[in-house]
Amino acid sequence: MSARFQGSYVALVTPFRNGKVDEAKLRELVEFQVTHGTDGIIPCGTTGESPTLSHDEHKRVVEVVVEAARKRVRIVAGTGSNSTAEAIDLTKHAERAGADGCLVVNPYYNKPTQEGLYRHFRAVAESTTAPILVYNIQSRTAINVETATLARLVKDCTNVVGVKEASGNLDQMSGVVMACGPDFSVLSGDDNLTLPLMAVGGHGVISVIANIVPRETAEMVHAALEGDWKRARDLHYRLLPLARAAFLETNPIPIKEAMAMAGMLEPEFRLPMCRMGDANRETLRGILKPYSLVK
Repeated sequence: MSARFQGSYVALVTPFRNGKVDEAKLRELVEFQVTHGTDGIIPCGTTGESPTLSHDEHKRVVEVVVEAARKRVRIVAGTGSNSTAEAIDLTKHAERAGADGCLVVNPYYNKPTQEGLYRHFRAVAESTTAPILVYNIQSRTAINVETATLARLVKDCTNVVGVKEASGNLDQMSGVVMACGPDFSVLSGDDNLTLPLMAVGGHGVISVIANIVPRETAEMVHAALEGDWKRARDLHYRLLPLARAAFLETNPIPIKEAMAMAGMLEPEFRLPMCRMGDANRETLRGILKPYSLVK
């Protein structure tokens, strides 16, 4: 398998303390990922609460993660925006900061046409030499990157090398694998669909639950990459309750609450994200207990 990006990548949370990015804790979380088998880290994605980071904070988070990782794992910075000019600015910064690639989400709220999507991603790709992964998530952006549009981008932009597929549609994912070829990285954007996607030719995951169970997530992905489907399936079913729990409320609320229960960080959010409701918090605690993450 010759895809450039494969394996287990974590969509890293952004820790806050007293309303500010907690840089010391951020470095701790990077070290936790590096030492527990994660192949790559995604700072400033949805799970990192990027919509409420200022541009200065966004750039600083990328810089801190790159510095803390020290080239031991790949860093793919979230650099998308619904403004093409802003996405280009963030992408250029990530390249200067030393990121190994950039994850660029569909422009949200604007609802561009497929032609507009193509021009947006092409403009971002042409602004940099960094590898670009498209982040296709219609549920948060109101628009789907159709497979024909993605294939056109791959054909015309040599540095569009992969996609984070969060459409939830395995038929579409299969079409992407067929249309874009074996060298194009197709990564799951949903933990519960990682193994099904890999069974049809996907290359790994950009994971939410790897924030708290990085080793097990990486083991599942690598078992599938190595063709050990029984091991991969066993791990898939072990992790499935946690994958479902991560969406008891809007991501990243549950995963941050889970990490707080495990003593990994403060359960601090930025509005409009807020603490989990009491009933869901108790449900989450019960789900975490079999993983020995809480007492």
